Amino acid sequence: MTITISLQAWEDLQQEVNETVQYDPFDPLDVTWQLPQLVGYGYMRWIELREGLGLEITNFRLCDRLILHCPELPSRLKFHCHLSGQHEDKQTIVDDREFALYGSGLAPKESNVGPKQKALEVTVYMQPETLRSFVGNSNGQLPVGLQQLIRPNERERYTRVAKITPSMESVMWQILQCPFQGIMKRMYLESKALELVSLVLGQESEIQQGERTIKPLNAGTLERIHYARTLLLQNLHQPPSLPDLARQAQLNEYTLKRGFRQVFGTTVFAYLHKYRLEQARQLLTTGQMAVSEVMKAVGFSDRHHFAAAFRKQFGVSPREFLMRHKCSV
Repeated sequence: MTITISLQAWEDLQQEVNETVQYDPFDPLDVTWQLPQLVGYGYMRWIELREGLGLEITNFRLCDRLILHCPELPSRLKFHCHLSGQHEDKQTIVDDREFALYGSGLAPKESNVGPKQKALEVTVYMQPETLRSFVGNSNGQLPVGLQQLIRPNERERYTRVAKITPSMESVMWQILQCPFQGIMKRMYLESKALELVSLVLGQESEIQQGERTIKPLNAGTLERIHYARTLLLQNLHQPPSLPDLARQAQLNEYTLKRGFRQVFGTTVFAYLHKYRLEQARQLLTTGQMAVSEVMKAVGFSDRHHFAAAFRKQFGVSPREFLMRHKCSV
């Protein structure tokens, strides 16, 4: 089952669980909400650290696949870090132990998709003026390697996804296990939030300035990455899990994920998803198979999920696409 919901409906659900809101007795700006029972259980915690700087901690389990439709809106900078969990939106696919860096600017109209899962995430939100106050010069201008992070509201925001480093993970756990209360807690969490931001920005600056180079894969690893792709596409209906795929390709899981992204520009299962949709498009183009037959042929089991994914990729539903090509034959 898939739960599909608009942002307004999501906010209405949160209003309904207001009786579960918990305020830190020592800090009125530290608020925790329970996840609406319709979608799962767990909590979302928001801590306003200072004007222009906030920290969000989410620890929940979704009972079903969740699709959250979001309107086009101006956005703040966002440093979204996963210890566990996965989500997909128009601009990014973020997996376990990965982070997404979102600049300020226009957040496009999109659907945020989360599978049935357990998720533990730490997110730092920052206004552009706050970033300028920390790293800008006397005129508020950012260093060259960070200028892409602040864009006008009418321009689509910058995004990048990368692996969480050991240093980032350590800071995240320090945030989650904060030992203080009251003023000391606020000072501690602000320092840790800024430390996490600085680690992300340091990496970003190096990448933008070309100081960090990607180590090329050796011939043996490259051959096994391509073999993993072959194995994946040979099993559209029952693709192996990442650990199984890594074992069959004689790679460790980290090397498989890193190498696959390096060679093909995306994650293993994002590649599989797009491949399935492209195969579906080609089958529908012939006009010789029904939508349900095509769906099963490329490994989808849920018709609504298939239709939504196809529309997102190609701008029309599978049925509309099929009818157009039947008329043109």
